[in-house]
Amino acid sequence: MYATFQFQELIDQALMEDIGTGDLSTRIFPEDLTSLAKLYAKQDGIVAGLALVEQVFQRVDQRIQVHKLVRDGDEVKVGEVVIELDGPLSTILQGERTALNFLQHLSGIATATKRAVDQVTGLSTCIVDTRKTLPGWRALQKYAVRVGGGHNHRFGLYDAVMLKDNHLTAVGGLTEAVQRVRAVIGHMVKIEVECETIEQVEDAVACGVDVIMLDNMGIDEMREAVLYIDHRAIVEASGGIQEDQLRQVAQTGVDLISIGALTHSVKALDFSLDLGEIKATTRANWERGL
Repeated sequence: MYATFQFQELIDQALMEDIGTGDLSTRIFPEDLTSLAKLYAKQDGIVAGLALVEQVFQRVDQRIQVHKLVRDGDEVKVGEVVIELDGPLSTILQGERTALNFLQHLSGIATATKRAVDQVTGLSTCIVDTRKTLPGWRALQKYAVRVGGGHNHRFGLYDAVMLKDNHLTAVGGLTEAVQRVRAVIGHMVKIEVECETIEQVEDAVACGVDVIMLDNMGIDEMREAVLYIDHRAIVEASGGIQEDQLRQVAQTGVDLISIGALTHSVKALDFSLDLGEIKATTRANWERGL
């Protein structure tokens, strides 16, 4: 789970860019109009981000009552209500788009992750994300991956070493890169190396790295690499792996499959908000039919 206060600044920024100096459209409503509203799914999927939705509406107007009917990680069907709202009509509508933006994006990630995880059911391979995330959204996007049943790769450049092709080229090869980085990091830090060939895999094993990434390898080459590594390192497969390829890749024996698309190009899960009963609190508005 996550603590919503960590994302208060992000919520405030999102509301400011949408509402700005004030919502012009809701000026047509008397201030004392209240409404019931329901936020419901327009697609089947996995819901994620409900606490953020609640915080968006509370930030807009603390008088809005938010009733969550499902939990993050629940599977929802078309037409299923996930949240009920009760409060001032104008501020419910002011928070609608921002709340939906959070909910739809995070639920899209959770749903896509669940589909990927389902592809490797019964096998020991884990689905993991990458650092290909929206600026400022990384913790939320990685949370949504966990909601969908996936696992998180490193969170940033600071919590694990990953030596990629540019690192290796710049210092003259894999072995040199591993030796140099091992001399300057602490003993608790894991080292991962990106390998594009079996020869690099052999070098990585000889260096005793913790994780070996098989980058853009074919199925037969992956299988050969897994057999050679023989549990001497964690094995990760990566590089544009499509959903319909996941099971075949997992069957090679890799421990992890990392998928950047879970966060960098996922399709949002569609939700909508419908108003219910609208009430007015003054006699004048009742007489005007509001």
